[in-house]
Amino acid sequence: MIIARFSQRIVQSRMLDLYVATVFFSTTIFFILNSASYTPLEMMYSIVFVTIIAKGFANIMLAMLISLFKFDNEYEKLAFEKSAKEAELLAKELKLKSTKEHNERIIQKEKDKK
Repeated sequence: MIIARFSQRIVQSRMLDLYVATVFFSTTIFFILNSASYTPLEMMYSIVFVTIIAKGFANIMLAMLISLFKFDNEYEKLAFEKSAKEAELLAKELKLKSTKEHNERIIQKEKDKK
């Protein structure tokens, strides 16, 4: 769950897409500037091939980032949130119990007066 959330955050940041787009446009500019040396078909195939390689490299970087990232802090945060919810639930139960006992005492006092 933590790893899925982390990887979704990275993918949603669009940083890898920015990397692929930068490679695509830099390759396109390279071939435009050197258009006298290459045929249009070579340019087109090279741009597509380099972009596919860049996308694969971006996916490898994502996999390495996920595998090398330390999630100990995230696990501790999750455990703390769970403990906090349990403590809050216990506090609510205690307050409910004390309110119930208080109301029972008031009802008992009223019965004793009669």
